[in-house]
Amino acid sequence: MSTFSDEAFLGEGWALSPSVALRPEPFGALAYHFGNRRLTFLKRPELVELVRALSASDSIRGALGAAEIPAGEWPAYLKALRGLAAADMIRPQATSSAATGAAS
Repeated sequence: MSTFSDEAFLGEGWALSPSVALRPEPFGALAYHFGNRRLTFLKRPELVELVRALSASDSIRGALGAAEIPAGEWPAYLKALRGLAAADMIRPQATSSAATGAAS
């Protein structure tokens, strides 16, 4: 069970971990984490597109839109993203306010 709501998760910014490499495959991609040596299969090209769109979007909602994932399929993709987050394949984006906080 998730400890945070879908709505909150949709509003968060995430990105591919810097320790992860994606290798394109006919079924989607292999994601390899060089830190924990975990290998994960991304079994849908749409999921690969979503993961790649994360860093260019300020939220998961924005990445879902950029990857053109139909809204009715979002729950399945949120579940997949939660699994990738649990495996440290994706990480929360650093907030720009943390970087500029001293300038206030």
